[in-house]
Amino acid sequence: MSALAFPLTLYVRIGCHLCEDMREQIAELLEPGSFTLTTVDIDEEPALVQRYNALVPVLEHDSQEICHHFLDLEALWRVKAGYNKRIGRK
Repeated sequence: MSALAFPLTLYVRIGCHLCEDMREQIAELLEPGSFTLTTVDIDEEPALVQRYNALVPVLEHDSQEICHHFLDLEALWRVKAGYNKRIGRK
């Protein structure tokens, strides 16, 4: 995995079908090796439950929310393009 891979964080709950759907969509849409996906179970930390309880799944990049509940492709591509521009990648 490249050090410049697009880092994503997905906040989930175990057994959440929307969470699994979003994880699968991300894996299908982004080129392998072009991103990292850190999955965080919100139920492991009370502060995360308070923040994301009704929103999971929540997809973030660099603490910036991209989308919640369903994958927003337009928002994902916009954030990814901004990341690529910052690191000098086309």
